[in-house]
Amino acid sequence: MIQSRMGESTSRIVLFAVAVVGAAAIALAPNPAGLSVRGQYAFATMFFAGLLWVTGALPLAVTAISIPFVLTALGVYADLDVALVGFADHLIFLFIAGFMLANALQKYDIDRRIALWLMARMGTSPERLVGAVMLATAFLSMWVSNTATTAMMTPIALGVLTQVIGSEGVQAASASADEVDSDVAADGGAAPASGGVSGLGTDDGFSNLQVSMLLGTAYAASVGGVGTLIGTPPNAILATQLNELLDYNISFGQWLAIGLPVVVVTLPIIWYLLTHRLYPPEVSDVEGAREEAERYLAEEGSLDKRGRRVAVIFTVTATLWVVGGFGDLIGGYFPDAVAVTLFGGSGMGVGGVEGHQGVLYYVMVGLAAIPALVLADTMEWDELVDIDWGTILLFGGGISLAGALESTGATEWIADIVFSSLTDVPIVVVVASVVLLIIFLTEMTSNTATSAIIIPLLIGVGGVFSTTLGLPEVAAAVFLATSGAIAASFAFALPVATPPNAIVFGSGYLKQEQMMRAGIVLNLLMTVVLTGLIWLLFQFVWPVVLW
Repeated sequence: MIQSRMGESTSRIVLFAVAVVGAAAIALAPNPAGLSVRGQYAFATMFFAGLLWVTGALPLAVTAISIPFVLTALGVYADLDVALVGFADHLIFLFIAGFMLANALQKYDIDRRIALWLMARMGTSPERLVGAVMLATAFLSMWVSNTATTAMMTPIALGVLTQVIGSEGVQAASASADEVDSDVAADGGAAPASGGVSGLGTDDGFSNLQVSMLLGTAYAASVGGVGTLIGTPPNAILATQLNELLDYNISFGQWLAIGLPVVVVTLPIIWYLLTHRLYPPEVSDVEGAREEAERYLAEEGSLDKRGRRVAVIFTVTATLWVVGGFGDLIGGYFPDAVAVTLFGGSGMGVGGVEGHQGVLYYVMVGLAAIPALVLADTMEWDELVDIDWGTILLFGGGISLAGALESTGATEWIADIVFSSLTDVPIVVVVASVVLLIIFLTEMTSNTATSAIIIPLLIGVGGVFSTTLGLPEVAAAVFLATSGAIAASFAFALPVATPPNAIVFGSGYLKQEQMMRAGIVLNLLMTVVLTGLIWLLFQFVWPVVLW
């Protein structure tokens, strides 16, 4: 153990040194034509942060908070306060609010109840049972982090599996499954008293139902996160960087109009391939699984008063997030002053003040939900504050770096070099290139790290492709960056690609070659599907909702 930690520490120091030396080499190199000195330093900072993010030499958040220091030390920003502005971006507070709402749902097991209810109602066949797990996971992942959703759904799925193929049939690949056994038992699973969901360490292979259900859980968590603006970090990175670089806001409702169709189209395709082609279940009777889901649900009992209050607050918040995004469509039905107060604008509000943000702006709605949870006597501060602050810091560091790249002209310079050769090709080829590039990169590193590096570049490409796309530069940038953010959630082949992949693989109830077999097929297929779907959305939906 000590040697392992020493080796890890040495590797971390070596990678950090490589990042520093590489950044220094870029900063000290002769200044390229068309790039300012500050732009060169911003590019050096991107190399420094990108290498550390991709290799995982430091936690993502630790790298993020080093970015303002490096930018200021190199003189890209003359003042540290400017470098730190990204950490206070208003959109970051939307995700803080979303994380806190998710904590409330989890405290009262509302998310678990939803999952069990769907499984009890839909699981009439093995294929539909997998579909119910995937549907529940995807829906929850739209509102709760895909990591937390997968961590909750994996032991539920394993517990239900024991009722279909027996505890001895649920095989584990290694001793790491012991950890999942304890989770299953703690989560009310059907683990035998002698050792949990067993078959530990056996060489008998895996049931197709087991493989398809676990892979379906991971893939549904990733895909479901695409559905809403708060569903997954790549969406958040896109929103914050569009706001920083282009002063462009995607509303909650606008993203829903883009993200939800992606989920609705791709999730059934993934389900069909897993259950009918790649790993078709060998069993036919799943009545025991439905009964087990119903038993779990009965054990949960009915929501108490505080749980019902959380459900109401969440429902109202989600509804207002959607309604607030369609002010242009429904604002005309209200008096002018009321419309300005509700949806924002430069006119006079009901309070007699000219100019208003709009109380239904989705960040405003999210912030209002937090005191509502406390006033409803449902959450204490120590429960609310227990969120993924590392991801929040990552957003801030990404905004700081993206702002530096844009303000110094480095983004446009890089985009011209990397993508200028594609300016005359059909738009479908451009989209396919972006999707394939992002999926491939995401397989090598986390989708969060990939998005933090690539999305600013795609935003900068807008000027290069605006003529090809027949759009203004801002619209072209939004289109390409949104395509990249969506693609970042569709890497399915390796455990390192996304947290959901890592969780189901780390459970010990799945082999890497099984994930790779399904993942490679789905990666290739989803490149084609996403390219066609994004093109169709670009033609018929995006002109209405995004610009």
